[in-house]
Amino acid sequence: MKRIFLFSLLVVYCLLGFGQNQKITLEDIHRDGTFAARSVRGIVSMNDGEHYTVMERGGKIARYSYAKGELVDVLFDASNFDIESLKQFRSYELSTDEKKILLTTNVNPIYRHSFTASYYIYDIPTQEVKPLSTNGAQMLGTFSPDGQKVAFVRDNNIYITDLNSGNELQITSDGEFNHIINGAADWVYEEEFALKTAMQWSPDSRRLAFYKFDESNVKVFHMPMFQNELYPPTYSFKYPKAGEENSKVSIHVYNLLSQETKAMDIGPETDQYIARIKWTANAEQLSMVRLNRLQNKLEILIADANTGSSKVLYTEENRHYIEEPNDDYPIYTADGKHFIITSEMDGYNHIYLYSMNGNLVRQLTKGQNEVRSVYGYDAKGKRIFYSAFDGSPLRTAVSWVSFDGKRQGKVSTQPGTNSADFSKGFKYYIHFHSSISTPTQVTLHNAKGKELRVLEDNAKLKETLAKYDIPEKEFFTFTTSEGVELNGYMVKPLNFDDTKKYPVLMYQYSGPGSLAVVDRFGIGWDQQLATEGYLIVAVDGRGTGGRGEEFKKITYGQLGYYESIDQIEAGKYLQTLPYVDANRIGIWGWSYGGYMSSLCLFKAPEVFSMAIAVAPVTNWRYYDTIYTERYMGLPQDNPSGYDDNSPINHVEGLEGKFLLIHGTADDNVHAQNAIELAERLIQANKQFDMMLYPDKNHSIYGGNTRVHLYTLMTNYVKNNL
Repeated sequence: MKRIFLFSLLVVYCLLGFGQNQKITLEDIHRDGTFAARSVRGIVSMNDGEHYTVMERGGKIARYSYAKGELVDVLFDASNFDIESLKQFRSYELSTDEKKILLTTNVNPIYRHSFTASYYIYDIPTQEVKPLSTNGAQMLGTFSPDGQKVAFVRDNNIYITDLNSGNELQITSDGEFNHIINGAADWVYEEEFALKTAMQWSPDSRRLAFYKFDESNVKVFHMPMFQNELYPPTYSFKYPKAGEENSKVSIHVYNLLSQETKAMDIGPETDQYIARIKWTANAEQLSMVRLNRLQNKLEILIADANTGSSKVLYTEENRHYIEEPNDDYPIYTADGKHFIITSEMDGYNHIYLYSMNGNLVRQLTKGQNEVRSVYGYDAKGKRIFYSAFDGSPLRTAVSWVSFDGKRQGKVSTQPGTNSADFSKGFKYYIHFHSSISTPTQVTLHNAKGKELRVLEDNAKLKETLAKYDIPEKEFFTFTTSEGVELNGYMVKPLNFDDTKKYPVLMYQYSGPGSLAVVDRFGIGWDQQLATEGYLIVAVDGRGTGGRGEEFKKITYGQLGYYESIDQIEAGKYLQTLPYVDANRIGIWGWSYGGYMSSLCLFKAPEVFSMAIAVAPVTNWRYYDTIYTERYMGLPQDNPSGYDDNSPINHVEGLEGKFLLIHGTADDNVHAQNAIELAERLIQANKQFDMMLYPDKNHSIYGGNTRVHLYTLMTNYVKNNL
């Protein structure tokens, strides 16, 4: 084992005046936000690239100068209006001409990203505010590029409000709950493709492209909502499970001048995905990203918005799967000559430049430092800025590469987790940095990387940390019996003594491409349990991200197999350490991590004496199409892959203590997973513990819920490790 002692928080905080010896509590973490790092949120660069706006307390939108760092003025102040909801607006959008602001209020969540809201339009020159619509709640309000109109969705139909006349035009009429959705995503596209909006304005504001989801044949999932009702209602929604029928998706373009809608040609196949739509630099060309059902073939189509005819611009195939494209896929250059994509075609995720005739111009990045995302293309400086891993999956950097591929570099200088928010024109950027020893630092820089000022240093949080006993944390690596080196971290108990034996709780997530072992600041349950005398360990096994396609995609078709092997190997390795009590090792996780903790406990009773599974998938047949089939194929084609590593089929192996937790209103991983596992355990005559959280979703929060949940889990650890 080789250890990298990156820091000792105890030493750091002694230097800061440590000595109060307060202990971390669950209330600190889950109720009071004692250790929550402050940041700068709601940043919007203005057109001139010299100013930016941010959301500030009290319902304000303030404008600042990048160069001077000074407050220029306040664009919007909710206290000037007698509208209570404006004082707590959730988000905002500036019109392209920067004369209007779209304010989002009265937000009511639907699923992970979607919500209904009341939108208001604030006219900056006249200082007047008006509701976008008075005919009911809206969704997905968005300005047209010319700032004269706003498109939105209500009751599964699309509307456009003319901001000059105030007229509200309905452009679809077939929308119906659980049947037809216009302009918004269905459940599975929202969850697994992160499709937040299903509408796109053309650059000239003359057309609106939109999705239509026909989910008529998608099977319905029924979920009770108890809500303290004598006869609880049932929430029923369309949820396609692995191997079942998906929505039929079509893409349409509405022409505001002719008031006609034209269907785009997406091919004759209906059992496929259109993962993204995006206008090119040409206002008459709409690009569409098409994936086959197995998600191992991706195509970029270019459609003529006038006729609907389309052609294939780019094709990529993979023997396993292709990761879902993000909102910036592809990036079209403003001159209309090129597009930029990321791909794993050389075994690592990198940036590629193509011409608009579909020919590869050049691969722009190479090597093992995989690209995570692209920030954008600086046409003037001829550089592409991107986020990439930095010598290790533990760390990230803000990097750049020249358009010709001949020059490259980093703008971030400190090791840890780095990200950036660039101004329009890329003259400035706001940089975010943290590490396990450093709370979030937000700084402003010019294009050459010179730091102009500190926007947030979290000095108050550092003062708070100095008053607490903070358990030390360190990274380590170990090599499995198969010769695979894995990364991990340890949080050691206060006053750690390597001559003593400590119980261990392992945390992991383990899902494809995920990372739990990262050089990023955070004080949470790990540290709280360490103050109680537990050694906390996390290990990223095979299937996780940052180490190339082969390492990540080895789990294809058999999720849980290699991941559980590696967590069990980690447990066995810990048993060899002189300061670990080999008979008291537990494991826990949430969602995919709950799936893994269940599986590991059932498979390796000689290693794990206890597990906690929160909202776990217990049978891959219960989970949705897009996610499950991406990594497993169809259950009809791969029955053993689905069944061999599903926890419900391993209940006979349970020997230790097991706590199963689920929210009854989990629309993502349905409580069905927990109920079916419970039934299998009962029929196998296995004793276990279970907690259901009424009307709580996959995140299990609200009111006192989080404190209750972590109190429950803390007591379970204390009683059983």
